Amino acid sequence: MRLLDLISLALRTLTKNKLRSGLTVLGVVIGIAAVTTMVSIGLGASELIQMQFRNLGANVILVFPARSQSGGVRQGSIPSLTAADAKAIATECPSVRAVSPLVPTSGQVIGGNVNWRPNDMQGVGPDYLLVRNWELARGEFFSEREVTAAAKVCVLGHTLYTRLFPGEDPIGQTVRVKNIPFQVIGVLARKGANLVGQDQDDILLMPYTTVQKRLQGSTFSNIGAFFVSAQSEALSSQAEREIKAVLTERHKIAPGQPPDFEVRNTTEVANAFAIVTGSMTAMLAAIAAISLIVGGVGIMNIMLVSVTERTREIGIRMALGARPRDILRQFLVEAVVLSSIGGIIGLALGVAGAAGLTRLINTILPSANWPFLVSVPAAGIALAFAAAVGVFFGYYPALRASRLDPIEALRYE
Repeated sequence: MRLLDLISLALRTLTKNKLRSGLTVLGVVIGIAAVTTMVSIGLGASELIQMQFRNLGANVILVFPARSQSGGVRQGSIPSLTAADAKAIATECPSVRAVSPLVPTSGQVIGGNVNWRPNDMQGVGPDYLLVRNWELARGEFFSEREVTAAAKVCVLGHTLYTRLFPGEDPIGQTVRVKNIPFQVIGVLARKGANLVGQDQDDILLMPYTTVQKRLQGSTFSNIGAFFVSAQSEALSSQAEREIKAVLTERHKIAPGQPPDFEVRNTTEVANAFAIVTGSMTAMLAAIAAISLIVGGVGIMNIMLVSVTERTREIGIRMALGARPRDILRQFLVEAVVLSSIGGIIGLALGVAGAAGLTRLINTILPSANWPFLVSVPAAGIALAFAAAVGVFFGYYPALRASRLDPIEALRYE
């Protein structure tokens, strides 16, 4: 008998007792649905974390002053970084693409009749947008010439722009920061909220020299931190080593002496998060897959009952010339069809469940922007596993059916 005929026969046999067949595959349905949902949510979590690190910038490495210690307790930062260090990194590190100093500040920003306090006010270098992988929506960014001159120019984030100049063109307008007038020369493209829900677009950028000299009144050249972009993700570790070597030499750090700076590679942090989320997803999927074993046991039990109920039918088929391997194939195909139907239903329910959970998460936490992802390879593996459950747990009942004695089977009542 051909395979298609066997499948057709199996479907007719299973539909004779729909309730029993439905209850039989319930364990497989639950198992596949749970695995699909867990994998989908895990993929969404991993993609969300990767998106946040991509929003931080292109292969970003953070360099900031080390914290002093007293009696084993970490104290404040040591002002050890300078703008000259940033230029040295940019020119002496082949794996570095761009560097931007960072000088944070805070205060009220007044534009027109509106007074607003941004989440972030930063003094940065001309390569800041390149490092952060951030586009301009309109206008232009300040240049090295304006940084050198400590020019009173600024660039607004999208949220700050809509607060200060709703419905107006902000380019050329004046805002006041600590009673100092700044000319708006650009507006950043919208970036959205970060992983903790903070609005990244509520930001004001100025030349770092302007912040130092005009807002902070400082005559020192110390920098709060550096944003460094590696040439590529593959070169980020190499760039990190080069940065450490350059700063160690410039700051004359003796062997064995702790450095007065710290370097954090966000690519490595992102990879570590990816490993953690992947491990958690695999663990949850493995726990959910236990119900597939339960479903397989249910299939075996029902198939054994089916063999007992259809003993006379088996005897008639053997008397008409059916071979033991034909009987084996018939019952094995029935078990595989049963588990495969459960796998398809479970996959559909799992996708629907993942979509529902994703929508619920985004409803409760609108700023999360949790992505909905379904892995096609994982779905294929789930269906293959469901069929494998049918083969594994259906083989013994099928083998038992194929070994029945035809004469005894015909006498069975």
